[in-house]
Amino acid sequence: MWQQERYQRIRALLSTQHRLSTEQLVSALQVSRETVRRDVAALEAMGELRRTHGGVIARSGEEAPIAERAQQQVPYKQAIARAACSRLQQGQTLFIDAGTTTALLARELATLSGMTIITNAFEVALALRRPAQDKGHQLIMLGGELGERAPATVGGTTVAEIYRYHADIALLSPVGVSASMGASNYDPREAEVARAMCAQADQVYMLADCSKLGINSRISTCTASDIDLLISNRQAADMPACQQLAALTGEMWLV
Repeated sequence: MWQQERYQRIRALLSTQHRLSTEQLVSALQVSRETVRRDVAALEAMGELRRTHGGVIARSGEEAPIAERAQQQVPYKQAIARAACSRLQQGQTLFIDAGTTTALLARELATLSGMTIITNAFEVALALRRPAQDKGHQLIMLGGELGERAPATVGGTTVAEIYRYHADIALLSPVGVSASMGASNYDPREAEVARAMCAQADQVYMLADCSKLGINSRISTCTASDIDLLISNRQAADMPACQQLAALTGEMWLV
């Protein structure tokens, strides 16, 4: 695992667990204690965590802001978005939730045509506004309250609107995916949206870069066995979490 991948993995773990022991980091990263010590020292110097006796504590108990996450793992997320689009066909109806990977997915969808796209994410809607006219997409923006953590609608109105529709595929970008918890999210209202989209779709595609595998966030949105296709990066191939998920999900693509 490259240094920047390890940094992102540590960030992802701290976004969900807040406090980690050195032993947990050694196991998650599959590196030596000395490598872990160097990595956490570097991240502490960046102001991203605080070292304690026997481990580390996150500076913030929350997931990183979406503007920051949008700059992380971009090549991996782009590869995932392209792979997801390769599975789609004209005439399908899609649910898409809010996330940095689904924002990149929207740009890829702009090259396709003739789909119905239902989303709560402003970035997805804006990316598809002109292609909806040029490529014959039908674009439906879900109503509701403005979310605090991401430019998207959330809340009871949003969830009620989702249940008015039925989709062929829900394409979702979770905070974490693990064998024990399935797909999970940090924010309760975002989790409600993802859960409703899963319930109203024939198939569920999870778009999760390698830093998200094995991560448990606060709230489960679906079990691992409910995931029809999990798309991640080939860098995850040797991770125990990846192998565990491969045995439970309907299908896994590493791109």
